Amino acid sequence: MPVALNALDILEDELEKLKTNSSYREIKNVPEKCLNLSSNDYLGIAKDTALVKTFLKDYNGALSSPSARLLGCDSAVFATLERSLEKRLNKERALLFNSGYHANVGTYSALLKSDDVVFCDRLCHASIIDGIKLSGAKVIPFKHLNYEDLREKLQKYRRKYKKAVISTETLFSMDGDFASLGQFVELKKEFDCLLFIDEAHTFGVYAKGAGYAVHKGLSDDIDLLMGTFGKAFGSYGAFCAGNSVLINYLINFARPFVFSTTLPPVSAAFSSFVLEQDTSERAQKLFSLSKKVRQELDLPGESYIIPVVLGENELAVRVSETLVKNGYYAPPVRYPTVSKNTARLRISLNANMEYEMLKNLVSLLKNYKIRAL
Repeated sequence: MPVALNALDILEDELEKLKTNSSYREIKNVPEKCLNLSSNDYLGIAKDTALVKTFLKDYNGALSSPSARLLGCDSAVFATLERSLEKRLNKERALLFNSGYHANVGTYSALLKSDDVVFCDRLCHASIIDGIKLSGAKVIPFKHLNYEDLREKLQKYRRKYKKAVISTETLFSMDGDFASLGQFVELKKEFDCLLFIDEAHTFGVYAKGAGYAVHKGLSDDIDLLMGTFGKAFGSYGAFCAGNSVLINYLINFARPFVFSTTLPPVSAAFSSFVLEQDTSERAQKLFSLSKKVRQELDLPGESYIIPVVLGENELAVRVSETLVKNGYYAPPVRYPTVSKNTARLRISLNANMEYEMLKNLVSLLKNYKIRAL
């Protein structure tokens, strides 16, 4: 008979293993007097106190929601935001969720069944993977942004399943690279697939806030688009937008929507407020800053998410600690968030920054061998 181990001892042993390979996570505040390089506040709206005060001056609605939306907790501000999203994205329907994680888990787990398949970029967010797993659908990952690999897998497997979804992000949050939406659209049409995209890190930045698909003129070809308000919008919540059949199905079957207390009305109202702002000047400043920093670090690409890949967990931790001592907060990103031996610092820029604030950061990072992805 095996000796019964205490459950807490088993869990503690697993935590100790994380500590031995520098993978242990802790909740930490941004140190005082450090420039935060980990925030997703890409346009600097969350820190714009003047803009927030302007919004609050005219807002006199509720600050919280007491129940799920289907249990009598609907609000005019939710409908207003959804109608605005439908218009900006040229979609039949939009539906609010509490977060991007809720939206992705709810969408994939509701819309797919065991006889369906998802062709998913291998670097798609954990919320997408979790949603697919909950659905019971077959997941067939393809090499990151490798359209030939995707084509080969579509040719080999598509006909074996009923519904098929191609899943990608527009901007990948750890590699900082963009998907070629046009190639995904071509493949989805050729192989009779639905195309689901995650705009968590681009919605709000491009096309005066409407996002990357609109910026590329391809919104009409996207079957389901997910975007968040907790990043570039400086707000809270998320949404899915698409065909009315898809959205009505989510209203009935997406468990995170059905069974969660809905997001605060004040958040939806602030998101509507931001959506009406002209953010193009903020975005242009962000793009210029990103280009300058990448050039100085000799890193390819163009996004405002700059991966500084160092390789070993221990090195990433050590460099992060060095940056903190010099006034920069960039926590290490390690496995399983990224692949083994690709530990990195994720430098996330925003429109409130000036290059002068980052010159010493660039000098410090030049002391290390940064790997290109």
